[in-house]
Amino acid sequence: MKKKVVLASGNAGKLAEFGQNLAPIGIELIPQSVFVAVEAEETGLSFVENAIIKARHACAASGLPALADDSGLEVDYLMGKPGIHSSRFAGEDGPHKDAANNAKLLQALTAVELPERTARFQCVLVYMRHANDPVPLICQAAWEGHILLQAQGEGGFGYDPLFAIAGTHSSAAQLGKAEKMAISHRGQALKKLIAALT
Repeated sequence: MKKKVVLASGNAGKLAEFGQNLAPIGIELIPQSVFVAVEAEETGLSFVENAIIKARHACAASGLPALADDSGLEVDYLMGKPGIHSSRFAGEDGPHKDAANNAKLLQALTAVELPERTARFQCVLVYMRHANDPVPLICQAAWEGHILLQAQGEGGFGYDPLFAIAGTHSSAAQLGKAEKMAISHRGQALKKLIAALT
């Protein structure tokens, strides 16, 4: 019998991505929207804090174990920004959010040469057995690269068209889904989580 776990996100892409990878170890992911309409307010000061807040919120609403992820882009030249504010970097929400965030990032790096545009994606996954779990399982991974001078590729989402994988000039948006999952921050964190749960 499959173990039901709530994904602390309403993101359909994440649900499909995580669900596909967790199904072989007997986990059925359920979106938190089944239990609660409002997403947790991310008031933490780090990826770890925000992921814990989201997981606890989903556990409390559902009474089931929960999985949360908090991830974002750190640009060294910008002292780690956009960081935990990656999804709201340009202050926009809605269908044009990614384009606005990417435009703001390119603008912030206007006169910066490629060698100084180092960056990484960070991902923190938190698995909580219940809302009062004193020892949540935390898995973290980073994906090193740099920010391109202009967008490349049609795939992916968020900052993928601007993020070149370390040692290449190919963007994350030019990778196939399976290829990206094998090497990305989220893919690496998920491998650690699966190893910890099995």
